[in-house]
Amino acid sequence: MNAEPELLVGLDIGASKVAVVVAERDDVSGEAQIIGIGQSASQGIRKGLVVNLEQAVQSVRRAVDDARNIVGLPIEEVSVAFGGSDVTSIRSRGMISLGRTSRQVTVEDIGRVIEAAQTEIVPALNQTIVHTIPIEYAIDGHSGIDDPLGMTGVRLEMELQSLIAPTSVVQNVLTCVERAGLRVRCIIIKPLASALGVLTAEEAGAGAVVIDVGAGTTGVAVYAEGKPKRLAVIPVGGDHVTNDLACVLRIPMSKADILKREVSLDEEGDHLEDELEFQNRGKTLVCTVREVVDVISSRLEELFGALVESEVAESGVSVLPAGIVLTGGVANTLGVERLVSHLMDMPVRIGRPLDVHRMPPERNGVEYASAAGIIRYVVERERNPQKYLDPFQGAGEPRRKVVHSVPDSKDPWIKGNPFAGAWTAIKKTLKELF
Repeated sequence: MNAEPELLVGLDIGASKVAVVVAERDDVSGEAQIIGIGQSASQGIRKGLVVNLEQAVQSVRRAVDDARNIVGLPIEEVSVAFGGSDVTSIRSRGMISLGRTSRQVTVEDIGRVIEAAQTEIVPALNQTIVHTIPIEYAIDGHSGIDDPLGMTGVRLEMELQSLIAPTSVVQNVLTCVERAGLRVRCIIIKPLASALGVLTAEEAGAGAVVIDVGAGTTGVAVYAEGKPKRLAVIPVGGDHVTNDLACVLRIPMSKADILKREVSLDEEGDHLEDELEFQNRGKTLVCTVREVVDVISSRLEELFGALVESEVAESGVSVLPAGIVLTGGVANTLGVERLVSHLMDMPVRIGRPLDVHRMPPERNGVEYASAAGIIRYVVERERNPQKYLDPFQGAGEPRRKVVHSVPDSKDPWIKGNPFAGAWTAIKKTLKELF
């Protein structure tokens, strides 16, 4: 009897929908082939936060059941993407001496410089480190090194990016998934998942910004030299556009959502004065195309021209030759590509998942970018354990991952250090690899 295939499952928890992407790993190449995507309407989630636990649990269960029915295989373990807006990005630097004379960098040296950089970050008691991402290494002042292993010098330095979120936010997501009967393999913030889902290697190397505008939040990922230089979540999304239309035009939210999807931002000339007529509670409501376009454009100008621009500036990356990759549900808005290009003075392309040809035709649009990116994240992290030094590694007991100290240790560095568990696992993996 043949053994069941190894599955990689991503769970994307959003404000409008919960998506479950299932991939089967190829035994020979190690690549993951997407074989099905399940989904359900999202309830109990607002702006990436769990606001009603029982409703959120039921949403996850429905999405998992949908995926299970499609692939016909049991789903027990998932990698989870979430988009809480209180994520903070902090950079730190570490430096160690390799000795008085030049010698080759070892695995242990890499571990020591990572520790040096990590000790610069001390999260508050109510904060949790979600991701720890090496930005670059430097040897004897020569920066831009991706992997220093085996290189020669007397001084090793590194720059590290840490992403910190409120412990309660992370724990509520984990509790929701556990209550749905699933184990958590790892967690990932949605801007990173979205970037991995749509960004080509060429774009990441040249420099690009991925903007994922979802229903409740907007994820921003600024890439340069193949690495994420800035990851952020902005608490503004497509639902804010809908709410603006409902308030300004005094129409129901359901009608506002329809208008948002049907009106093109590219309308010009006399077409702007065309009247849109619809019925609501027995009354005829009328507005012009211009009024709808003006409301949508005003909100998007605030989002892209101010909030996103600020995050790009914080990245320190001044040149982004590959421009903007726009994804998420709002990327379906007609004419949004040209508007964003004008607001940010950069070329824009709409980013559908890189694995679009492997996904079901009705579930391969821009709104599934982060779901597809979860699978790429899991595969990349396995291939290169130094790329993402995540504290949330391994499944089985995800609650224990939300910690800020390891008290029972004789090592003075490990005691009280929030990264200790992650580095212990990573160090073990590195020794096995090298």
